[in-house]
Amino acid sequence: MNDFRKLKVWQKAVDLATEIYEATDEYPKTEMYGLTSQIRRSVVSIGSNISEGAGRRSKNEFRQFLNIAIGSCYELETQLMISQNLNYLEVELFEEFKELLTEIQKMIYSLSKSLE
Repeated sequence: MNDFRKLKVWQKAVDLATEIYEATDEYPKTEMYGLTSQIRRSVVSIGSNISEGAGRRSKNEFRQFLNIAIGSCYELETQLMISQNLNYLEVELFEEFKELLTEIQKMIYSLSKSLE
């Protein structure tokens, strides 16, 4: 349906995922199968669901995948808050990620609305 590579929201989601992967490299090794893994799955899910939805046949299907991407955004924000509370993530970096995440959420909402 759409070339997802041209979607700015998808590009931003991929950039965020790259930054999150780099940041979580610094997490304690004891979190490898816990918080680190969960954060990485959540952030990858955002861009993945945008691209998968773009490849679907109908606008309704695309919107469904955008809704899943929004859910992953909220999931990621919660996990980042926990990371900050545990001092795995500096406040400044948390705020930067939160700002990027909010921007992505707004873009997803706008894209979804445009499909109505």
